[in-house]
Amino acid sequence: MQPELEIQPLRLSDVKVLRTRQRNDNRGMFSEVYSRRTFAEAGSSFDFVQDNQSVSAVAGTVRGLHYQTKPWAQAKLIRIVREKIYDIAVDLRRSSPTFKQWVSFELSADDGNQILIPAGFAHGFCTLEPDTHVFYKVSNFYAPSHDSGIRWNDPDLAIDWPVQEDAAVLSDRDAKLPFIREVKSWF
Repeated sequence: MQPELEIQPLRLSDVKVLRTRQRNDNRGMFSEVYSRRTFAEAGSSFDFVQDNQSVSAVAGTVRGLHYQTKPWAQAKLIRIVREKIYDIAVDLRRSSPTFKQWVSFELSADDGNQILIPAGFAHGFCTLEPDTHVFYKVSNFYAPSHDSGIRWNDPDLAIDWPVQEDAAVLSDRDAKLPFIREVKSWF
């Protein structure tokens, strides 16, 4: 029997792709997207406390790179409800051998994969299709006083985004986030 949950580490091994078992029949598909018990049995347990959803109308919408500082740092479990994204995680843990490195993965509603990003990482994504719906769980509540981020197109990170700078759709806030060299506090 196929396991309910398969976990695959990415190049930055603390960031993981999660594949949940899908059951197909004449009605369509069913998948258990999250079960605390199943995640714990697979060696990945987080206490998720809040669910968020974003809808981006235009392909090339960039959200991020966002994170919350301690004590409100957040692990995130990201899945796509509709269309697909290019997902990015940047390691901001000073003691990590992958400090200031990034990893990417394409997530799609069609494949049902999820990305698990632990606390200590900045997270962002670029929509690859119009009308993209992203759903994610976080392990800590939103704390505006600890909300932070890094500029999406920081040349020191040199992230290979699937959108040109002049075509990216950004919020005013994201367009003004600091560069990584300006960040004062690390995990």
